[in-house]
Amino acid sequence: MSSSEQAAAPGRKLAHPAREEIRLEAVLHALADRVRLRIVCELADGHTDMACMTFGLPVSKSTSTHHFRVLREAGVIRQHYEGTSRMNRLRSDDLEVLFPGLLRAVLRAQRQSAPATP
Repeated sequence: MSSSEQAAAPGRKLAHPAREEIRLEAVLHALADRVRLRIVCELADGHTDMACMTFGLPVSKSTSTHHFRVLREAGVIRQHYEGTSRMNRLRSDDLEVLFPGLLRAVLRAQRQSAPATP
C-alpha cells in the first residue's frame, strides 16, 4: 500500500482485486467499451497517476465514475486518493504477468484503428 493510500481517510479506501483474482473475461469486458479503452490508452501513453477529471471524457460525471469503477474492479487500473482527487494508474505489470502481450496487442490495435489527428 502506498503512503497516499495509507493517508486516506478510513472511508476512502477503494477495493481492488489482488493479482491472482483478476480474470480474463472481466479484463476483456472492461476493454470492450470505447470510453474505457480511451482511459486505458491515455494511461498507457506514459501518464501515470492521472486524476479522473483530467481525462475530459464525453460522458456525464456519473457515467465516468461507472467506467472507472469497471476498470478498477476488473483489475485494469488501480485508484487511490490524493486529497480530494481520485488518481488512476494502469496495472500493466499485473496484466502482463497474467496475460502476456494482451494489453500491448489491444493498445496496438486501438492505435491502428484510431483516426489520425491533424
